[in-house]
Amino acid sequence: MPPAVRFGVNYTPSEGWFHHWLDFDLDSVRADLDSIAALGLDHIRVFALWPYFQPNRTMIRPRAVEQLLSLADAAAERGLDVNVDGLQGHLSSFDFLPAWTQTWHRRNIFTDPQVVEGEAAYLRTLAAALADRPNFIGMTIGNEVNQFAAGPHPDPDRITPEQAGRWLTRLLAACAEGAPGRLHLHASYDAAWYQDDQPFTPEHSARLGDLTAVHSWVFNGTAQRHGRTGTATEHHAAYLVELSKAWADDPHRPVWLQEVGAPAPLIPPEHAAAFTEATVTNALDCPDLWGVTWWCSHDVSRDLGDFPELEYGLGLLTNDRRPKPAAAALARIAGARRAAEPAPRTTALAVDTTAGRSVCAPGGPVFEAFARLTADGARPTTVLASRADDKEHLAARGITEVVTPDQVTE
Repeated sequence: MPPAVRFGVNYTPSEGWFHHWLDFDLDSVRADLDSIAALGLDHIRVFALWPYFQPNRTMIRPRAVEQLLSLADAAAERGLDVNVDGLQGHLSSFDFLPAWTQTWHRRNIFTDPQVVEGEAAYLRTLAAALADRPNFIGMTIGNEVNQFAAGPHPDPDRITPEQAGRWLTRLLAACAEGAPGRLHLHASYDAAWYQDDQPFTPEHSARLGDLTAVHSWVFNGTAQRHGRTGTATEHHAAYLVELSKAWADDPHRPVWLQEVGAPAPLIPPEHAAAFTEATVTNALDCPDLWGVTWWCSHDVSRDLGDFPELEYGLGLLTNDRRPKPAAAALARIAGARRAAEPAPRTTALAVDTTAGRSVCAPGGPVFEAFARLTADGARPTTVLASRADDKEHLAARGITEVVTPDQVTE
């Protein structure tokens, strides 16, 4: 019997947002964690703002590390496990890069040897500090760091896919050096799967680290094209989970739906609960799903300025810690968690990215064929076109039929 699917939330502090590290209030954190634990969730994803923890390349603030440990211990007291993102990086439209990588000290955060070793020391330090905590899941290198490597970022640190792979390998090793035996991974936003010139690739996501992370946001053209209740919209998270498997070498590599949320106005607040229930239920029909971690725990306070409007209302709980309807929907599903693995998805859509990864993006032939198969009642997965005749690989995944996008849309 496989382990039960994990259910958690990306922890957004109700007081001070992620700036709470500057005025850390453990009592406030405990109250937040109480409201999360009351939903029956089992883990949180925690974000250590990089410039606050490592303001100088050779200085990792001991007090900041102590605060992180206090948060992890408070979570343990409430039955919550903790995953920690180190390089923050990018959150809710804001970039957080330390001064020693910018302007007068501008250096490529992916390739400069001193910067990379500084990053490795930072991640190793956090991992080592947490290594003896039983509720520590492991490290995520950072949140959607791939957005720094290409457009549409206004000032990217451009690199090649080979350089991205070397950077990920080095920093994953640093995490493992600090906390051997834990689950360490990296996380990209969906450009890794959809954007032709993005140097962080599907191969990186599906082959490096201990499991694959996918981040599902339907404001990427999915909801605009298919509507709030469209099959492609309500199955977007499941699509990304199954799309990732095309590049995985391990036929049963675990996949973590690490970020997924209900963004207004495409998903109006009054429909957030229905979208949450549909999205999570559909994702649970994916074999080898490690867990679902909703974005996010608490709304952003209106006292804080300049956030995109949608960011203020993404929480499962209000800024004063009251559960919203979407929280009740996720709590119901989490309360019925089961360990039974879904049946294999026997029909695979062949993925050929010779013309670029955009074939997998909303509007692309792979994306639209997957949506059509799903709407017709199939439970599709994906396989690389180059593996479509690999009987051993197909059998290991339980695939009995491979179809092309052209066959689906004819």
